[in-house]
Amino acid sequence: MTSLPLIAALQTCVGARHVLVEPTDIAPFMRDWRKRYVGQALAVVQPATTAEVAAVMRLCHAHRVAVVPQGGNTSLVGGAVPDTSGQQVLLSLRRLQHIRAIDRANLTMTVEAGCILQDVQIAAQDQGLLFPLSLASEGSCTLGGNLASNAGGTQVLRYGNARDLCLGLEVVTPSGEIWHGLSGLRKDNTGYALQQLYIGSEGTLGVITAAVLKLFPQPRTVMTALASCGDIKQLVTLLGLAQTQVGAALTGFEVMGALALDLVRKHCPQLPQPLPPSPWTVLIELSDADNDVHAHQRLEDLLGQALAEGVIADAAVAMSGAQSQAMWHLREAIPLAQALEGLNIKHDIAVPISAIPAFVAQTDAALHQLLSGVRLVTFGHLGDGNLHYNVQVPEGGDAASFLQAHEAAVNAVVYDAVQRFGGSISAEHGIGQLKKEELAQRADPVGLGLMRTLKQALDPDNRMNPGRVIAASPGVA
Repeated sequence: MTSLPLIAALQTCVGARHVLVEPTDIAPFMRDWRKRYVGQALAVVQPATTAEVAAVMRLCHAHRVAVVPQGGNTSLVGGAVPDTSGQQVLLSLRRLQHIRAIDRANLTMTVEAGCILQDVQIAAQDQGLLFPLSLASEGSCTLGGNLASNAGGTQVLRYGNARDLCLGLEVVTPSGEIWHGLSGLRKDNTGYALQQLYIGSEGTLGVITAAVLKLFPQPRTVMTALASCGDIKQLVTLLGLAQTQVGAALTGFEVMGALALDLVRKHCPQLPQPLPPSPWTVLIELSDADNDVHAHQRLEDLLGQALAEGVIADAAVAMSGAQSQAMWHLREAIPLAQALEGLNIKHDIAVPISAIPAFVAQTDAALHQLLSGVRLVTFGHLGDGNLHYNVQVPEGGDAASFLQAHEAAVNAVVYDAVQRFGGSISAEHGIGQLKKEELAQRADPVGLGLMRTLKQALDPDNRMNPGRVIAASPGVA
């Protein structure tokens, strides 16, 4: 069938003004967050309800057209833009933005996939509750994308990632059926946990349209501090000490290497840095139901013991909400500072926390041997074993040429080390287009086969976000 009948049918389904076909109209949806991938779609379709999503999927199924779901378009692995064929429909879920219900007694919230993460946080806060998923892109990313990519963020240490914060889903299948799985139950042993198939599937199995999320009581007190030391081994020791001393109150444990903060100092000079430069700095956050005085004392005791034992060299405690935010701004400014410095080779990896010092030491040495003068920007969520291990061009070099010439070799060094230490090549960003070949080469063959079996069973025609994560079967793009 030609595209014209499909476009006309889509216009009837969702309204003509919600089917975009002009190049200038669809352009904002075609380029990924990192500006690495640029696609071309047959149309951008913007349904407003789950019923409309289902109708769109039925039409695309009948016309044998592939569908690429997109939320806030903040994927860092090219997971939410179409290919260059101009034959795929981009399904934008931004109009599905209702918070359907908040159940205070059950500590749950039912939200639609297009809800901005920050809006969900605020809605929970207005009820005196907490939705703890927190990302640098929370002002623009959407819940559907967060779940489809199993997003992590800064509070995984205490609350888990997106998978841990979701109880139930509503999903539209590739053929346009609706699975009504919006359960708020914490215990439900009636067969397979189907929602877990779709969380982290990056839109390759179906379209998430709504979810039931876990909520938590708002902490009475939040305490933030920065601490510095000369060795990442000491930070692992500090993490263990903090877990022993404050237990579940430990909410954040974010590590920042010297070069990461140097770039912030260079490109964001307006951000105060309360500690002098050090090889490693960690941001520690405690949140507690206890009062300010007791929580502050627990943090002071932790830092005092760490100083006395030589685990850290210096520390600064935030004495107000503004100072706490300023400390977080340092951590959150690192990706921006890196971008302003120029293109870089990004790695979102995880290794067991106990292996992080050896991983960093060995991989740093291997990369310096491979490329003299290369700059290593290491930061991330040490508390859950997730590092953003990024490689910046040597000072004064051309970033684009550096990436073209060395990205494959750098990736091989980093991912070989990750594999050697029993880690993951994607901790929280997903696979998308960027890491699909790495996954095919490095994943356990049996696990890869099981994933292909699931893809073939749920999307036999390979029309859900094709070319992402995994092929339906060997040799299929």
